[in-house]
Amino acid sequence: MSVFHTKFNTVHNTPPFTQIKTEDYIPAFQKAINDTKAEVNAIVTNTEEPTFENTIEALAFTGMELDVLSNIFFNLNSAETNDEMQKIAQEVAPMLSALSNDISLNEALFLRVKKVYDQKNTLNLSPEQETLLTKNYKSFVRNGALLSEDKKERLRAIDAELSITSLKFGENVLAETHNYQLHLTNEKDLAGLPEGTIEEAKSLAEQEGKEGWIFTLDYPSYIPFMTYADNRELRKELAIASGTKAFKANEFNNEENVLKIVQLRHERANLLGYSTHANFVLEERMAQSPEKVTTFLNDLLAKAKPAADKEFKELSDFAKELDAIETLEKWDGAYYSEKLKQKRFNLDDELLKPYFQLENILDGAYQIANKLYGLFFTEVENIEKYHADVRTFEVTDENGDFVAIFYTDFFPRKGKRNGAWMTSFKNQYIKNGVNERPHISIVCNFTKPTATKPSLLTFNEVVTLFHEFGHALHGMLANTTYPSLSGTNVYWDFVELPSQIMENWCFEKEALELFAKHYQTGETIPMELVEKIKESANFLEGIATMRQLSFGLLDMAWHGQAPSAITNLKEFESEQFKTTQQYPDVKENAMSTSFSHIFQGGYSSGYYSYKWAEVLDADAFDYFKTNGIFNKDIADKFKNNILSKGGSEHPMILYKRFREQEPTPDALLKRAGLLS
Repeated sequence: MSVFHTKFNTVHNTPPFTQIKTEDYIPAFQKAINDTKAEVNAIVTNTEEPTFENTIEALAFTGMELDVLSNIFFNLNSAETNDEMQKIAQEVAPMLSALSNDISLNEALFLRVKKVYDQKNTLNLSPEQETLLTKNYKSFVRNGALLSEDKKERLRAIDAELSITSLKFGENVLAETHNYQLHLTNEKDLAGLPEGTIEEAKSLAEQEGKEGWIFTLDYPSYIPFMTYADNRELRKELAIASGTKAFKANEFNNEENVLKIVQLRHERANLLGYSTHANFVLEERMAQSPEKVTTFLNDLLAKAKPAADKEFKELSDFAKELDAIETLEKWDGAYYSEKLKQKRFNLDDELLKPYFQLENILDGAYQIANKLYGLFFTEVENIEKYHADVRTFEVTDENGDFVAIFYTDFFPRKGKRNGAWMTSFKNQYIKNGVNERPHISIVCNFTKPTATKPSLLTFNEVVTLFHEFGHALHGMLANTTYPSLSGTNVYWDFVELPSQIMENWCFEKEALELFAKHYQTGETIPMELVEKIKESANFLEGIATMRQLSFGLLDMAWHGQAPSAITNLKEFESEQFKTTQQYPDVKENAMSTSFSHIFQGGYSSGYYSYKWAEVLDADAFDYFKTNGIFNKDIADKFKNNILSKGGSEHPMILYKRFREQEPTPDALLKRAGLLS
């Protein structure tokens, strides 16, 4: 019998990874989908008058087994995939899409929901219940409940095709990432590279039975090479290899997939009565409309552009003076930025890395979570793991009560996609008086320990770990009744607030003293280095802001207009980058064909969220800074009004309850050095 057919007989009901067989997935999905349909049918055929309890609440707790199964499968498909898993994903995605349509297009079910919704003002609901009811009703309408039968059928077809196409997009990016290697055999080509990077490259070559050194497009290999390698031609080769991901004339080309995705999204939005996909998406965001997002991005662009242009000229002049570089190219940016940073601040990542041993950083994050929110993290060995690199922790509070299970997965490997993300294997919710606690995971791609060194992080990687840990706290501290409103189930332009605010502690002396200790001597990071980290925090911030804005504007261009006239992906992209472009274009490269955030992840019409949330996080952290970065009263307010509340109320209501005022962009502009 499949392991998925029963409640797990494990510690805290955690997934029994070692018992899961690949062949179990399809039958398990078929059973869970049928069980979900039966649960929904029981609501529809209930002869009693529709009430909040027998319709809305009952619906909120349908498909719980399917959720757990989907979480396990799709989390592993991101972190530990193979050809077989990808084939299953292609089969399962349309099955899940069909189920979603079966529910959202079920007329009898919608009529019950509508009946409850129409009397919501007389029901005396709590804010969370009212949110659930409104969200449910709008979800039906936004997913076609009011459409005619023929349009419902077309919607089903679109959703099935979209689910498969976006999966294929992601598989192509992963394949292209792993299909490329830069294999070097001449030691001269390693000039400038840090010792640890060289050691890791040698280890990679040895694993493949080759002489010399292998560099890949995985970030822990790619970023150091682009930042430190003196050989400009090799930097160019690697940069073009990265930029041509899924943009080459081969089976993994994503150009058609991109055009197909945006066309289907646009048709879907039109079908539902919206002028564009962006209009559809932003109706359920804090930003509310494409016009507001575009204005927000362009306002920031106007403020950042003078600083960015000045910085770019300075960087270009520096490269020319140093190495007679006539035109600064994309493969020069990271290299000369690092050289200029070293010159200006006498600070480089190799100087800092010995103080940022991965285990210490993680322990520091735990100490900060303890000081702010009273959490304790204890590593446990009695919880199953899906890979040997994974570590498992039990999280408890000041009373010793169980809060969450926390998984960490930090190193790159074949079958694991690039980047960093937080996810959950189980959401928090309250049912039958029992507060079911969540199982949260963060996945990153940091440099692995070598024979002579532990995993030492760059400062940017430290910030990345804190970012994902902020998301994790949002998941762990969730305390709502309904799973669909729990943890990170919030408006997409609000979800980055808990993650981005955590990054701020990386720059603070009081926090750095907790975890920045030399891996050999145990010496705490010298204060002059802390000062340099703070001084350099805004280094080339204008250029970095322009880059983020260019991605946000590209996203809005793909999704904020009818895409039917777009026939050439590269030409379209180049046109969108005109207002933000600083480096010369590279004709072989395209951004969109590997822009997984918007074509595979959930960020379509939402990439602006990072900047939007920066306004919130700068404003929120300013509150901490003014009153002490470990101020317990403010931490309690943040925990009780933001982290524990999930999506149970409108985010602006929650934010104002925490901050006692609306956010303003002043703190962000000041922090970024774009406002005096």
